[in-house]
Amino acid sequence: MTARPSAIVTGAGAGIGRASAELFAERGYDVVAVDLSGAALGELEASHGVVPLVGDVAEESANVVAVELALDRFGRLDAVVLNAGIGATPPLEAPDAVERFDRMVSVNLRGPVLGIRAAAPALRAGGGGAIVLTASISGLGGDPGVWAYNATKAGVVNLVRGTSIDYAAQGIRINAVAPGLTDTPRTAVHREDPEFAAELTRRIPMRRWARPREQAEAIWFLASPAASYITGVTLPVDGGLSANTGLLLPPGGPVTA
Repeated sequence: MTARPSAIVTGAGAGIGRASAELFAERGYDVVAVDLSGAALGELEASHGVVPLVGDVAEESANVVAVELALDRFGRLDAVVLNAGIGATPPLEAPDAVERFDRMVSVNLRGPVLGIRAAAPALRAGGGGAIVLTASISGLGGDPGVWAYNATKAGVVNLVRGTSIDYAAQGIRINAVAPGLTDTPRTAVHREDPEFAAELTRRIPMRRWARPREQAEAIWFLASPAASYITGVTLPVDGGLSANTGLLLPPGGPVTA
């Protein structure tokens, strides 16, 4: 009997990570779900049968344990979704700006480095596999007031390029999604002011924010055999937002749900 495929998903407690863990589980994968929040993982475990792991992706040990757990429980590792990330960029001259930037680098950039480093030997031993990182359209260009997030997510984009070249001949594909505005708990603060939310939505050609499941579907595609000849790519999933130079607003129309 052939073992079911297995995946690791980090930042699985909410938002895109939660949607990804649910999607992989629904489609026949055994899943190790990693998050700092044990409570969020408990809900995921109860409803989808995933194996939870409370850990900080900025620590090498958490990444190593996640891989060991997948191999011990499932006997194989096929896909890794390195989704964990944080935002909340401080003003550059704020007293704690450097400390908060260091933490953002640790989670958003060091975390994926450690994740790839931990997973690559297991994927290679199994004949190959796929790693998908969560970047951001904020890593493809600049935004006012989020210099630290811009910098770390831009690092993710080039990390994908560099590591994909190093591992391609070993059967390991490494890609990323670059989500645009997505309806998650972390972006809820941007929707508290209806006028500001409408202003953001007006800049999206598709006239709506993404649902976490839509981002998860893009992650699924990049991890799946359907993307077997794709590596080193960062795929914008943003309703057309990054296609626009920003000089002019896209044509108006009804805002969809």
